[in-house]
Amino acid sequence: MEAKNLISDVVPSLRPTETGQKALNLMDVFKVTHLAIADGGEYLGLVSEKMIYDLNLAGDSFESQVGRLPTPHVHDEQHVFEVASIMYKLKLSLVPVLNNEHDYLGVIVLYDLARRFSNLYSVHEPGGVILIESSVNDYSLGQITRIIESNDAKILSLFVNREYGSRSLLITVKLNIVELSPIIQALMRYDYKIRGVYMDNSMLKDLYEDRYDQFMKYMNI
Repeated sequence: MEAKNLISDVVPSLRPTETGQKALNLMDVFKVTHLAIADGGEYLGLVSEKMIYDLNLAGDSFESQVGRLPTPHVHDEQHVFEVASIMYKLKLSLVPVLNNEHDYLGVIVLYDLARRFSNLYSVHEPGGVILIESSVNDYSLGQITRIIESNDAKILSLFVNREYGSRSLLITVKLNIVELSPIIQALMRYDYKIRGVYMDNSMLKDLYEDRYDQFMKYMNI
């Protein structure tokens, strides 16, 4: 999934002649804390809610700030993971997208990015979820896959994260079946620790909501 596929068709850019108050109004409407400033196809920078208040720009246009604005951006062919990384590092609620000629194409909004991640992880596909704990040295994707597929199941999505301060990995595996008991028993025979099992819709809903909340905290917006 590339950045160009995530560009918002509703969040506008600002012209440099527009005021800080206009920006604040749009931020409130679209539930963001940043907006891009562009003049035609030229990207001039990113303005934030904090900047408007700190510089007392509510009644002024952005023309005097052009040249001093930060210009974070991604290119249209960058992968969604790179987009997420940049938004996290810079604490952005949206990020402008440019092509290889540095023409302004639009913005990617954090909410749309989170929604795309939910699709990447097959959130809406039927099936159960297993949370597996493994040490870094013992982690083997190939072995986990073989165990699961030998029990007539397929992996729909898998992601790995290390909990803060821990030496262990937490592997979240979404499968195409709901009855997970044989797979759990097989994993335990290989000394994998099972941290959680989600086999019905209500439990899965709680899990996905928790993962979404974690993602939003990770993005630190």
